[in-house]
Amino acid sequence: MSQALDEQLDGSAHDENLLQLVTFRIAEEEFGVDILAVQEIIRLMQITMVPRAPAFIEGVINLRGKVIPVVNMRTRFNMPPTEHNSSTRIVVTEFDQKIVGFLVDAVSKVLRIPASTVEETPPVVAGIGSEYIRGVGKLGDRLLILLDLDNLLSDMNLDVQ
Repeated sequence: MSQALDEQLDGSAHDENLLQLVTFRIAEEEFGVDILAVQEIIRLMQITMVPRAPAFIEGVINLRGKVIPVVNMRTRFNMPPTEHNSSTRIVVTEFDQKIVGFLVDAVSKVLRIPASTVEETPPVVAGIGSEYIRGVGKLGDRLLILLDLDNLLSDMNLDVQ
């Protein structure tokens, strides 16, 4: 994510700064990523399995001539599998000059939240290691887990292209 977002979450930026996030659901949890990291959101399409890929790699898709690995976020976060449905989406992101898709249960919306509503990550949230979480946003009576794409993807071997 951007340095500006890091500063906002560290509290060194002014509280009136807004974070723009794409939010999505995985199981009963709501997650968010910096909108600048998201290239597009697409409906589920044919995913080709890749032999001997890590379990969390659902496979690859052909998106306008580019072969893109798709990470099943339920598998990545050790959540129980579920059938894909009409709400299932692939969130296409760019990481370290690589394009990666995240398979999620549903995309919620684009949110703007004040940086002041984001707190430091507790040691473990929803069974996900805290190294993958940049912070937790408080939205009224619910929580939004802000993912750290750098850490989440840095330990994956995504050289599929």
